[in-house]
Amino acid sequence: MCGMKKLTVMEVWKLRDKWGAFIDNNVSLAPTGSGRLNGLTFAAKDVIAVKNHSSGAGNPDWLRTHLPSAKTAPSIERLLAEGAELLGMTHTDELMYSLNGENYHYGTPINPKAPPCIPGGSSSGSAVAVAAKLVDFALGTDTGGSVRVPSSYCGIYGFRPTHGIISMEAVIPLAASFDTLGWMASDSDTLLKVGEVLIEQQSDQDLAYHAMYTSKESWSLVDGDCANVLTSHVNHIEQSLGPMTSTELAQEGLTAWMDTFRYLQGYEIWKAHGQWIEQYNPFFGPGISDRFKWASTIKESDCVAALQLREQLRERVINLLGNNGLLILPTTPGTPPLLHQSGSLLEQRRSFTLQLSSIAGLTGLPQVHIPYKAATSAPFGISIIAGHGQDLRLLRFVNQYAALLSGEEKSDEASHD
Repeated sequence: MCGMKKLTVMEVWKLRDKWGAFIDNNVSLAPTGSGRLNGLTFAAKDVIAVKNHSSGAGNPDWLRTHLPSAKTAPSIERLLAEGAELLGMTHTDELMYSLNGENYHYGTPINPKAPPCIPGGSSSGSAVAVAAKLVDFALGTDTGGSVRVPSSYCGIYGFRPTHGIISMEAVIPLAASFDTLGWMASDSDTLLKVGEVLIEQQSDQDLAYHAMYTSKESWSLVDGDCANVLTSHVNHIEQSLGPMTSTELAQEGLTAWMDTFRYLQGYEIWKAHGQWIEQYNPFFGPGISDRFKWASTIKESDCVAALQLREQLRERVINLLGNNGLLILPTTPGTPPLLHQSGSLLEQRRSFTLQLSSIAGLTGLPQVHIPYKAATSAPFGISIIAGHGQDLRLLRFVNQYAALLSGEEKSDEASHD
């Protein structure tokens, strides 16, 4: 895929005014080398360090109390060395602790695929920058779904890698045992190219997977108006790639998985940021403030059972998938919620979303979001999770499947001409 025409800083600024993806588009870095990403442009979430830039992490008090970065994150340096150009830093939810993308201080980036709806967070600006075609791809971070959810809501491809496989050096942490550096793109080919640059060479493997599974529990969380559309796409995968086995992945219920994730994440979040919060008493927006207060109450002793259950769940899923299995599931319960919602319905959506995203979070496995459209034209899609360290193989598999879909769509269009 060829890169889009290079935008000038002024052109980017005009587009930023329209979509609100960038918090700072004066941060630009030219390629330092030539390679697989020649001609491609990208943006980075404002928690990933660029030398001499002050990362704000979505909160003015964080920006005020932290010095400019002394170095550029290795992930960005690798992209520049392969020919990509950085065009700006994108908005994030406050300290990455949300899945909505609505920032109390800086506003909400506009979802290009569904303007009345939230873009999803916390990598909201990165998803919007890609969906609005401001850049070819964008970096984000994913702890509890912060790449996967906005990818779903903005109708683009998104990838959360195996935990620990890509360095988090010079990236503001949230919860270390869950934090990953992920990325988004409008097409699967670009998603793969970025993976080939950021992921250390993994052993060559056959693209074919010999077992595909669906989880009964995950599909029960899907909104009624989206279930039929997603089911038809799953049926298409079966027809194209082979049969699937329906399995009961979470005998204890996905609510228990979500609670395990939330307690461990909350404990680690307070461990990472509690001292700063107590020292500077920062102002957080609604919801974010409540979550930090709750996180401050979690003791290490509260996490003993959660740690034990996480190990059991991780072993269960890794054993199920092995090196040749895939798990197919909805990325989110449905299309993106409307802006400025509150109350029980939004909390239910957050709960269902966390139940789905906690599967890869707790197990540390790689997950790709594949965008589809519902009858309402609002975006959503499915995800594929693979075994530990299967990142590049999974990305290549998805790219192959996307090419198959594209060929069939072109054939359908031709038959209607």
